[in-house]
Amino acid sequence: MEIKLTHIDNYHSKIENLNGNYIEIDDKSNLEPKGVSPMELLLMGIAGCSSIDIISILKKQKQNFKDLRIKVNGFREKKEPPAIFKKIHADVYIDGNVDPKKAMKAAQLSFEKYCSVSKTLEATAEITYSVIVNNKIC
Repeated sequence: MEIKLTHIDNYHSKIENLNGNYIEIDDKSNLEPKGVSPMELLLMGIAGCSSIDIISILKKQKQNFKDLRIKVNGFREKKEPPAIFKKIHADVYIDGNVDPKKAMKAAQLSFEKYCSVSKTLEATAEITYSVIVNNKIC
């Protein structure tokens, strides 16, 4: 796995993989940032990694979901740098013809076993999650 960062201006940079897919980053102290912060990228990584796991597991369970959304909140230490995440919570929203127990199992397997991003960050942050199926908390 390899990525390449190219500086654009000030703190604004472009980061891309070998396939040419990219994301732009910037410093959050700018009034109008032109990209996400590196710490936001970590939270995006959790959402993305978990979504792939959950979709795969739901398909194997033959669950017919029509929508999946994941909202991730990170809570950082409020002291001198580095201000690492100490707690991360994800809300997983699934809509469709889905058994809530199977949805919960899919999330549990993702966050507690398969998601490499969550497993990497759990060394320094408590990672929790909630599952909401068709607007009902499981």
